[in-house]
Amino acid sequence: MEAEALNHVKYGIPFYGIGWVPDGIPLTSSEQEENNDQKTETRTESVPDSNHIVLAGGGGQGNSGVKNAVVLIQFDPASTCISREPVAKLGLGSDLPYRMAVHPGADGLICAFPESCSWFEWEKELREGAHKPSVKQSDRLLKQLQDVGQQLALAFNKEGSVLATGGEDGNLRVFNWPSMEIMFTQAQAHRTVKQLDFSHDGKFLVSLGQSGPGRVWDVTSAAVVATLPTEKDEVFCACKFSLVNNGIEVLHLADKDGIIVTWNTTTWRRVRSKRITRDGITAFDVSADGKLLACGTTAGDLLILKSAGLRVQKVIPKAHSGFVTALSFSHDSRVLASTSMDSSARVSTLEEVKKSGVSLWVVILIILVSILAYFLNDPESWTMLKSELEKVYSSWR
Repeated sequence: MEAEALNHVKYGIPFYGIGWVPDGIPLTSSEQEENNDQKTETRTESVPDSNHIVLAGGGGQGNSGVKNAVVLIQFDPASTCISREPVAKLGLGSDLPYRMAVHPGADGLICAFPESCSWFEWEKELREGAHKPSVKQSDRLLKQLQDVGQQLALAFNKEGSVLATGGEDGNLRVFNWPSMEIMFTQAQAHRTVKQLDFSHDGKFLVSLGQSGPGRVWDVTSAAVVATLPTEKDEVFCACKFSLVNNGIEVLHLADKDGIIVTWNTTTWRRVRSKRITRDGITAFDVSADGKLLACGTTAGDLLILKSAGLRVQKVIPKAHSGFVTALSFSHDSRVLASTSMDSSARVSTLEEVKKSGVSLWVVILIILVSILAYFLNDPESWTMLKSELEKVYSSWR
């Protein structure tokens, strides 16, 4: 298989969550002791943790034969390809991880199952001559998230000090992390809480339901500071805060029918609304530097946009054969990882598509300059050309 083909691999599991592994995962105790004692004579490769992607999904509780699992794959930045086989795979039995959020530090990740949420921890072990990360289910029990029903939204703030969850029952819960001390709960925040995102300073939390307006919460006071109304037939399906080029924070909401709406985070008024696709939006993300947005569609397309102006920078038609379920920009904002119901994962570079060959306007400019230079060096020819141009101008008038 050519290297280019390896930026899109099927792993046999429908995926619902995706994220990039953070740097700083410690070695397991046995590996650390071995390194300290310098017992290993073979030279081991150091693979950056952030060159790995974590995926979560499966076939649910049925007898389809599709397992539920958390999967780690490796990304090679030099070739922009992903590993043909998982680096690590943790089976989850009959529990389907329908939602996932990766802690921004090296703590681990949380998965939402049909009735409860579970915490998973990173490990790093020596395998095939390299220290590579893996994941294990933690002994730590998140008591506050046991038997609470399906959570459809999970989000950490940028510092990793606050966790928010939104339930199928419409309840919004916000916790201090890692203590899991309850900051506030809001019953029926929406009929069903579908999406959550924190502002960059962690002061605000935006929530979306299955329909109706979005809401912005003050995390400290638990008060609703803004209601984001829909217009016409809008149904907001995704929300992300973003820093635009001048450092001002805005809020982007995606409508399921392909429209992106941008809100001012001071006045909480709309500043822009633009249709970017005719297909439904099923996944949405913003790069860490705030400069780019990404949308996945029902048709399996990927669209990468400039945050300022919402100009489409790159389109990848049929990036997946099924609808896109999740998106995640790399920590350096250079690569977009995506998953689909078609059991595939993909990595896509973000450079603008440039047409091959020399621009037609460049060619025309070169010809005009050459003609001008010729006539300037030949006064008689220049006089004749000038006379003919005057005739054309007179007839045109």
